[in-house]
Amino acid sequence: MESAEIRRRWLRFFEERGHTVVPSASLIADDPTLLLVPAGMVPFKPYFLGEVKPPFDRAVSVQKCVRTPDIEEVGKTTRHGTFFQMCGNFSFGDYFKEGAIKLAWELLTTSVEEGGYGLEPEKLWITVYKEDDEAERIWREVIGVPAERIQRLGMGPNFWSMGVPGPCGPCSEINYDRGPEFGVEGGPAVNDERYVEIWNLVFMQYERGEGEGKEDFPILGDLPSKNIDTGLGLERLAMILQGVHNMYETDNLRAVIDKATELTGVAYGAAEDSDVSLRVVTDHMRTSVMLIGDGVTPGNEGRGYVLRRIMRRAIRNMRLLGATDPVVGELVDVVLKTMGQQYPELLTDRKRIETVALAEEAAFLKTLKAGTNILDTAVTDTKAAGGTVLSGDKAFLLHDTWGFPIDLTLEMAAEQGLTVDEEGFRRLMREQRERAKADARAKKTGHADLSAYREVADTAGSTVFTGYTHTEGESTVVGLLVDGLPSPAATEGDDVEVVLDRTPFYAEGGGQLADTGRIRLDSGAVVEVRDVQQPVPGVSVHKGTVQVGEVTLGAGAYAQIDVKRRRAIARAHSATHLTHQALRDALGPTAAQAGSENSPGRFRFDFGSPTAVPGAVLTDVEQKINEVLSRELDVTAEVMSMDEAKKQGAIAEFGEKYGERVRVVTIGDFSKELCGGTHVHNTAQLGLVKLLGESSIGSGVRRVEALVGVDAYNFLAREHTVVSQLTDLVKGRPEELPEKISGMLAKLKEAEKEIERFRAEKVLQAAAGLAAGAKDVRGVALVTGRVPDGTSADDLRKLVLDVRGRIQGDRAAVVALFSVANGRPLTVIATNEAARERGIKAGDLVRAAAKTLGGGGGGKPDVAQGGGQNPEAVEDAAAAVERLVAEAA
Repeated sequence: MESAEIRRRWLRFFEERGHTVVPSASLIADDPTLLLVPAGMVPFKPYFLGEVKPPFDRAVSVQKCVRTPDIEEVGKTTRHGTFFQMCGNFSFGDYFKEGAIKLAWELLTTSVEEGGYGLEPEKLWITVYKEDDEAERIWREVIGVPAERIQRLGMGPNFWSMGVPGPCGPCSEINYDRGPEFGVEGGPAVNDERYVEIWNLVFMQYERGEGEGKEDFPILGDLPSKNIDTGLGLERLAMILQGVHNMYETDNLRAVIDKATELTGVAYGAAEDSDVSLRVVTDHMRTSVMLIGDGVTPGNEGRGYVLRRIMRRAIRNMRLLGATDPVVGELVDVVLKTMGQQYPELLTDRKRIETVALAEEAAFLKTLKAGTNILDTAVTDTKAAGGTVLSGDKAFLLHDTWGFPIDLTLEMAAEQGLTVDEEGFRRLMREQRERAKADARAKKTGHADLSAYREVADTAGSTVFTGYTHTEGESTVVGLLVDGLPSPAATEGDDVEVVLDRTPFYAEGGGQLADTGRIRLDSGAVVEVRDVQQPVPGVSVHKGTVQVGEVTLGAGAYAQIDVKRRRAIARAHSATHLTHQALRDALGPTAAQAGSENSPGRFRFDFGSPTAVPGAVLTDVEQKINEVLSRELDVTAEVMSMDEAKKQGAIAEFGEKYGERVRVVTIGDFSKELCGGTHVHNTAQLGLVKLLGESSIGSGVRRVEALVGVDAYNFLAREHTVVSQLTDLVKGRPEELPEKISGMLAKLKEAEKEIERFRAEKVLQAAAGLAAGAKDVRGVALVTGRVPDGTSADDLRKLVLDVRGRIQGDRAAVVALFSVANGRPLTVIATNEAARERGIKAGDLVRAAAKTLGGGGGGKPDVAQGGGQNPEAVEDAAAAVERLVAEAA
């Protein structure tokens, strides 16, 4: 059974049994404590924590997941992987243990012809938590599993929690016996390689307290509502249903291995080392495509670094397998063909995914070259110091800064007779990981900080946003925090966080900055609002300072936003939508939104593009936007289902989380996007849009910055003033400015060349005199001296070589001249063949001179160059050269 069919059957089975099908969330986690979604239940986390009331009692999903704590282990075994699909069914206060167990058994054991997976019941083994008598009884008495195939295990394998205070509960795992070829019998308690876990049923029935690890925490009591969270690994089930030994041999992954084999000529199964590399390539390329598909772009931090690291590891392993040409394009193509059956949006977005992946490959191939040069220098320095071991910090620098894999460092160092301090490298890697874990632990404490907001949400419900139609209105204070703690009252001067039951204030989100304004209480108190955020979904928190009077919980209030600021932001937000569409029209669908910020009178818009946008294209985009403004198109908003929005062609932003009902903003016949922000009513209200330019903010991501309305007009007015001043200076019309200024610059450049030629001739005129004044040092003609300050290194080099050529006969000659340019001394030294035969080398002389000057240098035996920091030491440097010549002669 193909993986795509396993997925279809899973969703169909549970949908037919009253579950709402929830599409996979983006891999970009909507959670500040997570970089990427690591588990199938993550999108449902707010429901389990009680932050948000679930819109359904039963749900089913197949969630894309990425886990990256042990990237270095991927490939070494057939069990480690970074991307996987987690099939889950969930119950929120509906069915519990017996219902979950019955559903799982039915789907697994029903025949293929009747819509199930057709597993033999006698090959299924069950584990339950050691104290969970209820689950054990259900398996034995209701389902009919023999007692000898039910095993009780401890908290480690069979008790679940999120790692923080909150819901928890016992687990029951379903395991499949793969037979004696995979090891001894005895059940999953004895051999988890033979008895492989395929489905984990989590029974959320308790609340846990503070504690460390998987077992060291107290159980505080029962949950008011018992929930079900289950997870079945699609790849593991595919392994069993397709009759293969491991996940790398399943249909989706085997296709990538076969392509890598075709590109390198190395067969899978031929040798352990090459098998490791093939598995690394296969896993990492699939993960890379899925991450790029969800809007991640390669970078040097966060999820961008995760993507960059696994892509580069895949490319490097293709090199180890013998590939010499770019390979990413063909590997991406295979992943798109296999995974596109399950996620059609990958095929729709093929061009952008390929563009980002190919750009990263090209960048890494350049990095490999640069890293090789740096490694060569490190090896040379190590040998020069008499060492035989490349230091761990050098290996770590290559790995961490240049993305240079440690295995490549080991291989290349060995080729030059060196070993690498692997322990030092591993220690630095461990320290880096510990720092990352400490940061993650610190972020997780944010759960405690949100408890006050959750309490407000539980008691008062979500904040009603009235700002689409109103800029002011009556409300009630339903939540009040002072210094981050709940408080019944706040007085003048206090920094407060106020929660209202309804508000016209827009909370920052979707790239739009928050509203500012004032909240006036019935008592006469005034809160100046400077920011509005939603720390938990649906609760708008107004952050500000009490200006006058006392704010009390439950008081009536009148909220009023800064209308001028709101209108300026609305103009910027509508302009962002127009810019997005105009860029897509000009560059194609690869110009997908990658972020934005809409502030008063200006905006920035980030989008995908592998190269800079030509100036002419940007001009066309700007013209198109302003033409739309002149058409006076209406801007409308409508709430509809996600399916309907997709049918209408509405554009969604990567990484943004959307519900079943979405708000679609339409600008005439020009633009249609999913958006929760505020906008103008007609494009004529924008007045004018001026694009200031575009730049790179990361691999494959560009940024446009622009001004809107009055801010755009003021910018153009200033530009007009500058143009007027220039026309006065050059005595020409505005349209003549480019030609006239270009002509002036050309004349200036020609004059600079003429001055440079004159200076060079003047310097070279001194050559004859310097050669005639050569000093005899034990039979060596030595010329030293300081030429006029400002002489460039090139001119100094020409002069030294000219002087050397003027010394007649077969006499040994050394020429060492000095100059000071921009306050820094420099020297060029040359020797002729006769001097070199006597052991006098220019490189040795330059190092001595440069050291005296407070710097360094080097070069070949016949000519070398150096410099330093101390111009007062030029005479001493010349004397040092003379001493060395005397010693060598």
